[in-house]
Amino acid sequence: MSTTNRPLTTFALALSMFMAALEMTVVSTAMPRIVSDLGGIQNYAWVFTAYMLSSTITVPIYGKLSDLHGRKPVLLFGIGLFLVGSMACGVSSSMEMLIAFRALQGLGAGAMQPMAVTVIGDLYTPAERARVQGVFSAVWGIAGLLGPLTGGLLVKYLSWHWVFFINLPVGLGAAAVLFTSFHENVQRKPQRLDIVGALLLSAGVVALLFGVQGTGKGMVWLPVALLLLVAFVFVERRVSDPLLPMSLFKIPSIAISASAGALVSAAMFGATTYVPLYVQGVLGGSPTLAGGIITPMIVGWPLSSLAAGRLLLRVGYRPIIVGGFGLSVVGSVLMALLLRPGTSMLVPQIGMGLFGIGMGFSSTATMVAVQTSVGWELRGVATANTMFFRTIGGALGVGVMGGVLALQLLRDPSIPVSAANELLGPEHGRSLPPEMLRTLSGALETGLTTNFWIISAFAAVAFLASLFFPRTERVLAATTSAPPTTSTTPTPPASEATAPH
Repeated sequence: MSTTNRPLTTFALALSMFMAALEMTVVSTAMPRIVSDLGGIQNYAWVFTAYMLSSTITVPIYGKLSDLHGRKPVLLFGIGLFLVGSMACGVSSSMEMLIAFRALQGLGAGAMQPMAVTVIGDLYTPAERARVQGVFSAVWGIAGLLGPLTGGLLVKYLSWHWVFFINLPVGLGAAAVLFTSFHENVQRKPQRLDIVGALLLSAGVVALLFGVQGTGKGMVWLPVALLLLVAFVFVERRVSDPLLPMSLFKIPSIAISASAGALVSAAMFGATTYVPLYVQGVLGGSPTLAGGIITPMIVGWPLSSLAAGRLLLRVGYRPIIVGGFGLSVVGSVLMALLLRPGTSMLVPQIGMGLFGIGMGFSSTATMVAVQTSVGWELRGVATANTMFFRTIGGALGVGVMGGVLALQLLRDPSIPVSAANELLGPEHGRSLPPEMLRTLSGALETGLTTNFWIISAFAAVAFLASLFFPRTERVLAATTSAPPTTSTTPTPPASEATAPH
């Protein structure tokens, strides 16, 4: 049996994380130009939520499949599907096509980030894991730093189509390295995927997203979602091999990480989606300037992630988690209070920087806490569970805020949707009648300001949830496994008998 080359595998995993992070920030800064080209501002949020929805509903499925059949095939499949979706997004000629292919892209992304984080949990001991997860968060941040700048340059000098094509060389390189360097010796189990649970969860999440974005008749989806999700929990409690074992939520660190992670992700995705729109649509800034607003968040995230990896062994999980969520609250409230027309660009930059620092501390600490709570046989589903709640929180949060924005922009039926699309174009609606331009600008500002307060509320509730994180300062050090016996493959703890070789 071939042995895993740990350095090369780690490099390939970092590449896949880099690709996912680059995609998020590149698309954020390119969206106003995409809307100007394709139209469909009333569907603005769906370009993000379609991606997050499809990636969300598949995360638990991929996590379970990885525990049954190994991480490698699931990860390679996800990268391949992501690249196909990226290529299709790049050739889209309508907003509807773009949304559909973003959903396809998300189906692949649902495997990439959770599997990369899970494999790191497999390859490294808990003490090493704290530092490596910090490095991976830093990789995410560096990619995000390049994303807004790259997106602005691509839109300015080429076209928005290239924000999707840029994924292809990175993804192909990551897949090639993983195929040759990462090897597993998985003990097959006589278990089957919980198909009924997967269908109920997928349908419930879809209905929930339609419900939170709907008004009037659209609200009927909320009770439908509730019924489907209750049925999902009922099934999971009774099947022999559940998709999401309910017993995981009896572990306090996993339960708190899931709930607080969902809330702060709603705030984070809301900020990265709507702050660039505010800069371009209300303040009249360029895509490059909008990308610069996100930059402090992306710089603060990796720096605090690296610091968190080193601090975990000294102070434990709770101080880092509570402090991180607290900083995110401060950053989001600062933007909600002070971000107005004519405000200095320093205000959103400081707010996004504080938010990013907080996210770097909290996300790294919660993920290491979750992975340390279980053995190899449950690490895939436990990691996927944490990522699932983060992505569902982000999808629902952006969906709610998208509904708020659409309600404001479409409130006056005498103003055509095409006028709102033009507002986000390169000329910022200068060709529109002055009265219509004032009305649209005011509606956009009102909707986005409301969204900033929603972002603050999500962050605040996440902070309150983090206060219940158990005081287990010495757990990480106490459960640290012996270091690997070879330079290429770590020796797993006794509870991880089926880890990669």
